[in-house]
Amino acid sequence: MLTEEFWAQVAVPSKEEERWRSKDEGALFKRWRRTPAPVDSTPNTATSTPSAQPSELLKFLAINALELSAPASDALLKSRSSEWFQLAGHPGSLAPAGPGTVWKRRAAGDHPSHNPERDTYEALAACPHMRGVIPRYYRELEYGGERFIELQDLLHGFRDPHVMDIKMGTRTFLEDEVSNAHARGDLYEKMVRLDPNAPTETEHLARAVTKLRYMQFREERSSSAEQGFRIEAVKLPGQPPLTDLQNVREPHQLAATVARFLGKDERARRAIAARLREIRDQFERSDFFKTHEIVGSSIFIIYDDERVGAWLIDFAKTRRIPGGAYVNHRAPWQQGNHEEGFLYGLDRLIHTIETAKLPAQGEEAATEPDVLR
Repeated sequence: MLTEEFWAQVAVPSKEEERWRSKDEGALFKRWRRTPAPVDSTPNTATSTPSAQPSELLKFLAINALELSAPASDALLKSRSSEWFQLAGHPGSLAPAGPGTVWKRRAAGDHPSHNPERDTYEALAACPHMRGVIPRYYRELEYGGERFIELQDLLHGFRDPHVMDIKMGTRTFLEDEVSNAHARGDLYEKMVRLDPNAPTETEHLARAVTKLRYMQFREERSSSAEQGFRIEAVKLPGQPPLTDLQNVREPHQLAATVARFLGKDERARRAIAARLREIRDQFERSDFFKTHEIVGSSIFIIYDDERVGAWLIDFAKTRRIPGGAYVNHRAPWQQGNHEEGFLYGLDRLIHTIETAKLPAQGEEAATEPDVLR
């Protein structure tokens, strides 16, 4: 049974509706067509404002009643008017909250008074260059003894979309994570399980490797070290997510995976590439990123038959660079320089998307897909 305390914590439905009807919503959701869309009297679930009907209110309350200890259940997914799933990341870190929003759990290990992801979202939401290329940030909240941030649900409004999660950078670990030079036997065992030939003769004799050595080994097994990005997961319409992509490492493998994601849709390819160039341009203009390393962040790409979207997400490992130093996000990493290769990887990702050879296609549709900001 839902307690009075729970009912007191639930946002008032009218305020939720007002939020999604706000006048400035168009600043973040810009859509256009090259040719006028045909008039259709059928409601468009991808763009309509959530209804305040009782059934929708009950769904909203049920979603907010989640304990958030695991990804959304099948029963919950079936209750949503649009498909929701957690494509990648730590299981249980995300759960649907209200119409068009998700709750993200604070990263494990963060001090109660120190939440880098919250701080980053708040800073970027105030940045004129970056606020349009990240999920909309709403608030931080506490529920069930845990703290969460509420964000825009990027899947909201899409219909059975193509989705791709891409981890950015040549380095996806923080420098302080590998500062301990002590060699560890458990990391040696993990390395040997992945590749028995990876340890050096000295490491074999010691049966131990340092955290830095192990983390660099992991980056080199994927496309991160060489290409500056790796494809974490792909979701195609009507199919379960593909997450076993550790062996997608070489440029031709990355291009083949991108081609599979795009299918025959040249329109989506052009729109995605243009959006990624926009993200790169805004990133380079931002003063925030001149003084911060952005480690372990991702580009999240979505498209369906009507719209295309791409956003920069995941900031749990974003840190201000000490000592007033600057980074350019393209230079090779050396211990202490805080470079992480984000823009180097974004350059490579854009090139891969623009040059991937797509399957032969038939007659092209007359209209361009809408581009969702």
